[in-house]
This record gives sequence, C-alpha cells and structure tokens, in this order.
Amino acid sequence: MSAMYAALLRGINVGGRRKVPMPDLRELLGKLGHEDVATYLQSGNAVFRSASGDEESLRADLERALESHFGFPVDCLVRSASYLADVVEACPFPAAELEGKQLHATYFDQPVDAARFASLDEESFHPEEYRLGDRVLYLYAPEGLGRSKLAVALGRPAVTRGLVATSRNWNTAVKLVEMTRD
Repeated sequence: MSAMYAALLRGINVGGRRKVPMPDLRELLGKLGHEDVATYLQSGNAVFRSASGDEESLRADLERALESHFGFPVDCLVRSASYLADVVEACPFPAAELEGKQLHATYFDQPVDAARFASLDEESFHPEEYRLGDRVLYLYAPEGLGRSKLAVALGRPAVTRGLVATSRNWNTAVKLVEMTRD
C-alpha cells in the first residue's frame, strides 16, 4: 500500500548557489519510482506517493540521487503525511491568530531534548519563544525569521551539532499537510 510523503531539502536555491530546479527535482523523484510528485515554492519542498513506507530509506535514496545528479550533497528530511499533520495539530502557539511569517517549524532528523537548548536564556529573547515537539521545534518570531535573534541563537553550531535541521514558515507547513492529504 502506498502513502504520501514530503521531502524537505535543506539549503538549496539560496543566493544563487546550490541550484536544484523544481522540475528536475520532480523528475528525479519520478525516476526513483514515486508517483503523484509535486513541488511547492523553490525552497525544496516536494510531495510524493511511495510504496516504501520507510522515511529513512526514502531520505537516503533521495540524497544519493540528488548528489549524483547535481554534483553536491543535499541534506533532506522525508516525513509522512500523518507526521506533518500531527506537527500542525500539536502546535503550542495560536497559529490561527498569527501571520505565517511569525511562526516556523524547524524539522529535525532525530528527536531532540530540552538539554540541547539549556544554554539559551529564553527570557532575553522575549517576546520570541520556542517549544519542542516530536522531531520539531516551533518558533514564534513576531517580527519574522529575518529579524529573529532567537532563530540565530537556535541555529548556533553548539545547539545544532549532529543534527540535520530545516525550517519552514507556518504557511508552508500547513500547505504541505494539504498537499499530502489522500
């Protein structure tokens, strides 16, 4: 039985570097045997149907194919439709009351615990806030990600060492749920 997934590519098409055109990404996913392939925006969001059912093997296959095709490594995360819906449903912030640019989901390749963030003085970033979920960090940044001091602190190597992480604004997180619905 097949299921819907989203591939979240990290660090592509930024500043004219590491270009991965979305038509090429769709074609590559099709060549890997996936169906109902679609992309969203130019920032590396793709949805597809697969019979595999294993997020990690789907991720590894896609990363190998991307490096082979484009000549540079691309970190990816692959998440099931149900996981993406659970992330949106579990949001600890009032998403319906916020603009999409004020709320972000940072997806991780593995579970993270609060100890990783213990060095952060959360009060010094107020009114910005974050909360941890299942392989996700929810970031509330009222002035947007580009002005967020907390986002910079959360992205420091001391915090993210050993993780693959990629962020999406809330509009994109919700859109990916819509695109992966059967």
